Amino acid sequence: MEAGKTRCRQCLLREMLDPVEYEKTVERVRRALSPRTRTPDDEYEQRLALCRECDQLQNGTCMLCGCMVEMRAMRRDGHCPTPRRRW
Repeated sequence: MEAGKTRCRQCLLREMLDPVEYEKTVERVRRALSPRTRTPDDEYEQRLALCRECDQLQNGTCMLCGCMVEMRAMRRDGHCPTPRRRW
């Protein structure tokens, strides 16, 4: 990380990483999932919006389970680990 820059505690990886780096780490994995496994695009974005509102999100990681939320949200069988299961 460049000197003087700080990470946003309530950010997703897509907001913290260089766009090229993000493409390599998250979007490539998402596109590689079969359509049966992959969460539809609109639902994926809804899930991420809910994660952004959660106090358990820190630097793209869910502090309840330790997952990278963008990875968990991309699979249909993934779910929010909070007791309320926001998604």
